Amino acid sequence: MGTNKKTARLAGLIWLLMFIFGPMAQVVRSKLFIPGDSVTTAQNLLTNEFLFRLGFVSDLLMMVLFLLLPLVLYKLFCHVDKNLSLLMVIFVIVSVPINMLNLLNEFAALHLLRGAEYLNAVATEQLMANAMFTYDLYLNGYEIANVFFALWLVPLGLLVYKSGFLPKFLGTLLVVGGLSLFLEVLLYFLLPGYETVNTILLIPQTISEFAFLLWILIRGINETKVGAANLSENLVG
Repeated sequence: MGTNKKTARLAGLIWLLMFIFGPMAQVVRSKLFIPGDSVTTAQNLLTNEFLFRLGFVSDLLMMVLFLLLPLVLYKLFCHVDKNLSLLMVIFVIVSVPINMLNLLNEFAALHLLRGAEYLNAVATEQLMANAMFTYDLYLNGYEIANVFFALWLVPLGLLVYKSGFLPKFLGTLLVVGGLSLFLEVLLYFLLPGYETVNTILLIPQTISEFAFLLWILIRGINETKVGAANLSENLVG
């Protein structure tokens, strides 16, 4: 197996792990945080603290993997278009710190409920309400980070489309998925309450990422066309 094909498979492996850790954290959140019900949410967090922490660590691991992913992809695509490759990396580098800092809002919910001594002066009902408030902040912060998570898919899609060693339809899917996710973020803040529309707009992004993941893991890339792309870049340079 050539070096470039190994690089593509490594990117696929990292993305696969993200597909494991990310949804795991989402499932945990959906079981513990009950929208509009601060009492049940508080009971869930206190009786399932390890599960909450497991989901939290899963999110952290996903973010670390997400930081590594574009660095591997840059090695694969930099000879296709260096500027687009750099733009792809920059969008992710901006997204990851926002996401990781935003996780503090989620963790604050457990911290409020565990009853630190200096919180004894605050009524239990108020602590529960504040825990839901910090979770709501987390959800909004997550959408803000999605701006850059959406944008990074656009240069990636253009790189795939231009590469020649991956199918053009994958590049088209990634661009559509990124733009669809970007639109979802705008509608989330402009038109709150349209959850069904927002969910539909997430579908193209999910399909595009999953299709790209399966292709580079199972089919890989056309090694000969990678060499042609590298040669073309060297001649231009």
